[in-house]
Amino acid sequence: DASAFVHMPSMLTTEEVNKTAAVSIPQLVTSLIPTNIFLDLTGARSVSVIGIVIFTLIAGIALLKVKKEAPEEGQKLSAGINAIQIWVMKMVRIVIALTPYGVMALMTTVFSSYHFEQFASLLGFIGACYIAIFMMFIVHAILLILSGNNPARYFSMVWPVLTFAFVSRSSAASIPLAISAQEKFGVQSTIANISASFGSSMGQNGCAGIYPAIMVAMIAPTIGIDPLSLHFLAAMLPAIALGSIGVAGVGGGGTFAALIVLSTLNFPVALVGIFIAIEPIVDMARTALNVNGSMMSGVLANRILNNHTADDMPAVIDRP
Repeated sequence: DASAFVHMPSMLTTEEVNKTAAVSIPQLVTSLIPTNIFLDLTGARSVSVIGIVIFTLIAGIALLKVKKEAPEEGQKLSAGINAIQIWVMKMVRIVIALTPYGVMALMTTVFSSYHFEQFASLLGFIGACYIAIFMMFIVHAILLILSGNNPARYFSMVWPVLTFAFVSRSSAASIPLAISAQEKFGVQSTIANISASFGSSMGQNGCAGIYPAIMVAMIAPTIGIDPLSLHFLAAMLPAIALGSIGVAGVGGGGTFAALIVLSTLNFPVALVGIFIAIEPIVDMARTALNVNGSMMSGVLANRILNNHTADDMPAVIDRP
């Protein structure tokens, strides 16, 4: 009986669902280009992080040209940027120090807002999502082993980050913690910043990968499509890959990704409404997987680019 879900809070409105379903792939790619960097700095758009990264890339290229053509001015500009970066990171570390108290408050809020009876009828779907997410964590562990890293050491270091991501349901809010954990594991600061920033809005294993795939696989048989047919898989996989670009790094991003994939495949998007009620329950695990995927990207990229493992690093790296 789905009537139990009526009174549960939802982060999505009918207008938002219709807007997301109407977004085409070209529109999605175009939306990544920043038109107002100050607007993106406020996080007003779901793709603000990617917009900031693109702007920063252009600004960095411009800075290199200034240093080449006017070395003295370029050095002053570079020194000013470095000073601002140090100042901002000091503020971030103050916030990180207060994180345990925030996590406790968030966990209390999440687990006191929902009752077992309200989502019991969709336990099968919830279980399928959690099993798929757990399997993806196993894949991450295998990748760590193949790259010469110690999975036990890695997960012991990133556990606080995954816990925060689980209860906050926000990849964007987890960026500072993800960067700090990667640096502690021996990842270069530049690589850690890039992987955490891009990973908060694109290539998300949970929200943009697993969740839309499970939802599509459940809906396909209801409209007479075999979800295991090669023809269907050939159409579904590119749609999911493209739909993973620009997913909002906040709670509910997985539903928006699912809407994009369903509309691309011409599936009835209205069926998403059935699962909106259990969005927070599934989204917690999805977000933890998303954040772990972004950190994994940094660790593997660091391994490939620098040809060394984190086991060669000191056991503990003191924070500045």
